[in-house]
Amino acid sequence: MIPTLEWLPDGVNFLDQTKLPFEETYVLATDYKQVATVIKDMIVRGAMAIGVSAAMGVALGIERSTATTIPALTAEVDVICKTLAETRPTAVNLFWGIEQIRNRYDELAAKNTPIAAIKKDVVALANQLYDEDIANLRKLGAFGAALLPQQGTVLTHCNAGALAACGYGSALGVIRAAIEAGKKIDVFADETRPFNQGSRLTAWELVKDEIPTTLICDNMAGYFMSKGRISAVIVGADRIAANGDTANKIGTYSVAILAKEHGIPFYVAAPFNTIDLATASGELIPIEQRAAREVTHVGGKQVTPNGVRIENPAFDVTPARNITAIVTERGVLRAPFGESIRAMANEPELATA
Repeated sequence: MIPTLEWLPDGVNFLDQTKLPFEETYVLATDYKQVATVIKDMIVRGAMAIGVSAAMGVALGIERSTATTIPALTAEVDVICKTLAETRPTAVNLFWGIEQIRNRYDELAAKNTPIAAIKKDVVALANQLYDEDIANLRKLGAFGAALLPQQGTVLTHCNAGALAACGYGSALGVIRAAIEAGKKIDVFADETRPFNQGSRLTAWELVKDEIPTTLICDNMAGYFMSKGRISAVIVGADRIAANGDTANKIGTYSVAILAKEHGIPFYVAAPFNTIDLATASGELIPIEQRAAREVTHVGGKQVTPNGVRIENPAFDVTPARNITAIVTERGVLRAPFGESIRAMANEPELATA
């Protein structure tokens, strides 16, 4: 399994995804501010990995605190949570991870639990969330594998693999599970400009797993669909609204429209905590705007003229009407998504294929 992040005695160790596919190096974050930098600079990325990273960041901040009273520690926790919450606004898993540790801390603090015991408890919870992420994605993979054809080519956009999680992956977890079940699946991976998560990360993961993979430019998807070369599309998600509208890496919306035009199923794979029940529709999902340099430079070399204006939204929103199904560790959601999401929220073990 690809070690994306890991809690160590000295801090939280992260695989530096900005250096892939050419270097496999790690960055050790020894305090919560360094964890925040790792998230903001996309050394770690992907909704699921960001969620657990944020949880570990809060736990690390609490563990390293020198506060000797609960009020003093609580004041520090406020700052820790605020710092981490400001790193990546679109991925709802970030706020979920922070909330998991914050809620546990508040519960223990309200009971005047000794600070040493609080530190031990929140660290244990952060590591528990890590283990649960992997277990949940294996469940998700099994549900999604049943949706894929016995044989065919699956297109994916961006990276929703082990690198975007604590291991196994969501969209790529479905592909892995299908292959483990004996299906003959190969992959088309979009390059995913401007940060090239497909060409740098997805291709690297799949080649490492010896899964047959073809890299295509983002603007080639429609061509291959029109030639009957793509059987299904599966992507991850950074936030899913209560009505099923889904925010994912920029370019996903275009792929969804192309898939619908060609009658190709378009699947979203994400753990249930990616669904933001407090956000009614995709119009309310905040879209992160990133630095112009990601567009103007490729491999450190400028490829655009000086003075040209740049727009660089990191995500777009695919309306629920363009989504065939949403795969979670609890089961498969289908339209009308508002109803099926509410039902699954009320019945956690609801599973429909």
